[in-house]
Amino acid sequence: EVQLVESGGGLVQPGGSLRLSCAASGFNFRRYAMTWVRQAPGKGLEWVSDITSGGSITGYSRSVKGRFTISRDNAKSTLYLQLNSLTTEDTAMYYCARQPVDYGSTPSSPGTQVTVSS
Repeated sequence: EVQLVESGGGLVQPGGSLRLSCAASGFNFRRYAMTWVRQAPGKGLEWVSDITSGGSITGYSRSVKGRFTISRDNAKSTLYLQLNSLTTEDTAMYYCARQPVDYGSTPSSPGTQVTVSS
């Protein structure tokens, strides 16, 4: 059974930083490209970033490019997302997902809440 467990979220002031982690189990992590998505209150699922299985190629949405960094440790089956220069617009529940991602439904993993507020 595929299991993804996110952690690392919290309350942070504008301009602050957080590092999110996603522990994966139940599948061969190193064989899959992975994605971070987020969902703000009352809004749909938004793509944030993704990374190839080997970690050599990454992609970012326009809203986070230059501020967020995705990475992975295949030996630890863990995905990361470094969030810098956070703004209130980044407030959302963050989820990791194995590709392909179903953008029509909320992920079944617990997610981790990021709240940016002064």
